[in-house]
Amino acid sequence: MLKFIDLFAGIGGFRIAFENLGCQCVFSSEWNKFSQTTYEANFNHKPEGDITLIPTSEIPDHDILTAGFPCQPFSIAGVTKHNALGIRHGFEHPTQGTLFFEIVKIIKEKRPKAFILENVKNLQSHDKGKTFEVIKNVLSQDLNYHIHYQIFDARSLVPQNRKRIFIVGFDKAINFNFPELPDFKPRIRDILESEVDSKYTLTDHLWNYLQKYAEKHKEKGNGFGYGLVDLDGIARTLSARYYKDGAEILIPQVGQNPRRLTPRECARLMGFPETFIIPVSDNQAYRQFGNAVVPPVVEAIGKEIIKSLDNPVQVLVKPPLIINQLELSLVF
Repeated sequence: MLKFIDLFAGIGGFRIAFENLGCQCVFSSEWNKFSQTTYEANFNHKPEGDITLIPTSEIPDHDILTAGFPCQPFSIAGVTKHNALGIRHGFEHPTQGTLFFEIVKIIKEKRPKAFILENVKNLQSHDKGKTFEVIKNVLSQDLNYHIHYQIFDARSLVPQNRKRIFIVGFDKAINFNFPELPDFKPRIRDILESEVDSKYTLTDHLWNYLQKYAEKHKEKGNGFGYGLVDLDGIARTLSARYYKDGAEILIPQVGQNPRRLTPRECARLMGFPETFIIPVSDNQAYRQFGNAVVPPVVEAIGKEIIKSLDNPVQVLVKPPLIINQLELSLVF
């Protein structure tokens, strides 16, 4: 049985996916106390706290590392020059002091067979592309992992636009292909509860405010405004700010103001199972699901990772071209 660890675990989206694939979670870490509560309610295990305070030596050996890590800018002073000369720079230089650095430390010491990392699709353009460049360099050059990355939109599995980038790495050059996600043609109406408390219906004050706000920005040529969904279509991306007013995903109602999604509907919108326990307040639940990964997407990718680990077909990789300073001076 393959063992995995669940970093920046949130409410356990990665864990659901990999346990569905027959893997065993041997460690998890999540600093938010409300997310810890939800995680413990569902897995009978409270995650460890702040990963920056946990010595790497105390983390169990594992085959797969999973993490939905926060996006932070890195210092890249000197990195471009070193790369041009073919000189491998120390991994601590560009990522020191970031939460990504904690992942790097664990990979460096534990050397898992594979890892899967998730982030918003804009990671590639974050800080004018510098952040993603550092991430690729650190994972492939400094840690010597063979990486693959791709943006997935969960809209074929759940009824919302949700694009996220996934980075997969292996400690050996083995054959791996990202999956083609099936299209289940999901619809918003399929995730709605039959009976919903009136507290989720927008007040006249809030509904009037949202309409005026949208009209004001429409006149300015901006696209800001509420998202009244087509029940036979899909929704906008559920975000952690949904608890504020629910404006991005509003459900139309006959003869009354639209309403927010309920926490259970948010769980369905994210692909969480019906058995998933929601022990926290509505506001906390909205934050948690808005920050979560979509378990069915992770499971589809995880299935291909496990397939590659079970049948490790070696791929021939050409060694990098190293140009020393003498050769460089001759070129120019």
